Amino acid sequence: MDIVQMLVVLTVLVLLVKPLGTYVYHVFSNEQNRLDRVFGGSERFILKLIGVHKREGMGWKQYALSFMATNLILVAFSYVILRLQNALPLNPNGMGSMEEALTFNTVISFITNTNLQHYSGESALSYFSQMAVIMMMMFTSAATGFSIAIAFVRGITSKGKTLGNFFEDFVKAHTRIFLPFSFIITLVLVALQVPQTLDPTLTVKTLEGTMQQIAIGPVASLESIKHLGTNGGGFFGVNSAHPFENPSPLTNVIQLLSMWALPAALPYTFGLFAKNKKQGWVVFSAMMCLFLVFLSVAYTSEKIGNPAMSALGIDASQGSMEGKEVRFGIAQSALFTTVTTAATTGTVNNMHDTLTPLGGLVPLGEMMLNVVFGGKGVGLINMLMYAILAVFICGLMVGRTPEFLGRKIEPREMKLIAVAILAHPFIILVPTAISFMTELGYGAITNAGFHGISQVLYEFTSSAANNGSGFEGLADNTPFWNISTGLVMLFGRYISMIAMLAVAGSLMRKPTVPETIGTLRTDNKLFGALLIGTVLLIGALTFLPVIVLGPIAEFLTLR
Repeated sequence: MDIVQMLVVLTVLVLLVKPLGTYVYHVFSNEQNRLDRVFGGSERFILKLIGVHKREGMGWKQYALSFMATNLILVAFSYVILRLQNALPLNPNGMGSMEEALTFNTVISFITNTNLQHYSGESALSYFSQMAVIMMMMFTSAATGFSIAIAFVRGITSKGKTLGNFFEDFVKAHTRIFLPFSFIITLVLVALQVPQTLDPTLTVKTLEGTMQQIAIGPVASLESIKHLGTNGGGFFGVNSAHPFENPSPLTNVIQLLSMWALPAALPYTFGLFAKNKKQGWVVFSAMMCLFLVFLSVAYTSEKIGNPAMSALGIDASQGSMEGKEVRFGIAQSALFTTVTTAATTGTVNNMHDTLTPLGGLVPLGEMMLNVVFGGKGVGLINMLMYAILAVFICGLMVGRTPEFLGRKIEPREMKLIAVAILAHPFIILVPTAISFMTELGYGAITNAGFHGISQVLYEFTSSAANNGSGFEGLADNTPFWNISTGLVMLFGRYISMIAMLAVAGSLMRKPTVPETIGTLRTDNKLFGALLIGTVLLIGALTFLPVIVLGPIAEFLTLR
């Protein structure tokens, strides 16, 4: 039954890839289509309102500057709101202003599409803050990532001189994708008993006769964009394990598909831009093969359970249910864990801190690779980065100038790709090492030994991958952790984005090289295998030593 549940979700996802990928292509292809009749008027009004009268194409520098400036303005606005929320409307529960370091962390977290939460939403934010800051940045950060991915794809596939117009892409991502899809999913979730209200916290009398405070609010609307935008920040502290956020197995499946469908469809969109659908299917297949391996490890590990529990005489025949909701069980918990870190969403329906050692290795590994579907555009960009690297390595092996999609890969592109690849492990491993050198860091660890290493490693990996989930065993709401993870989130988001935009701008200017008998084809099974091998090789070289110190060492000690 467990396998059937997972196969059903996988089948539905695969069926959604082609229609959804085609829709996204029509949104951003800048070719006239029927969508213009529906959304064109409102988009022209919005662009005119923000001062964009001519939708002129941008080079990579102008595109990068535009999205950075937009994000900076949103950061400033959000910081002020959170610091002054006690004096603003829609605060029926009387929430006070947020502390400075926590505000910095929260604002950076949501603008970078990470949504790492060092607070509990129901006890720290007013309704106004939830909607004007949290929900607003869930839309804008997702739209930013989507726009960057589309600009990168245009750069490496088109023969034009620009990457498109950031503001046009940004607006279209809102009007044609996130707003309409969020509206539909919100209605579905409300119909399935997810709360959507502005009423204050409920005070109820329990069966024992005591009074209890029950937090409610505009939960359904936040849940929809939280997953569609691969954001992950929950209305409640326990996220999608809370029965108000995720009341049933059906809502669990809806949330799974909501956060997974768009990232999975983007490779097909890439194939349409490249005028070669096989290119898109090769990238999708590489992502899916890696995903299935991770899912198998997660499910098998949790199903076998913890041998330490069996040694104590506790029945472990149902698997490791510690930290999991009974209404979801092993299958939907393992699938949710694998999807939320594959799609860099960060939402959780079970406690990752209580996963078995190898079960905990799965989310860690996916975030370290950061190519298994990924968040809004991030996974596709990173996988194409590895595709270019694979082509370059193969070219060196046969003594031939490497080419990707008809353009030569030369030192400039490889230097930029090297920056993007090396920055990711650097901003994970260096802060992890520093945290163990100071009481401010290791003093937050709640588990001794190898599991404590995994807690710290997970926190910085989640921040760097813009995922936002946590082991949640770490006492992380301190100035040290708020500032350090805030900086890691910034670097993890913008270094790779800017570097890959520069790669797209460089390749866009190059003439197309005609295909010859010596050209390495990138649209077949052989290249798919080379792509997977490149990802695993780089991942092992950079992260295997620290993984051995954490989850693998913990696994071996339990045995």
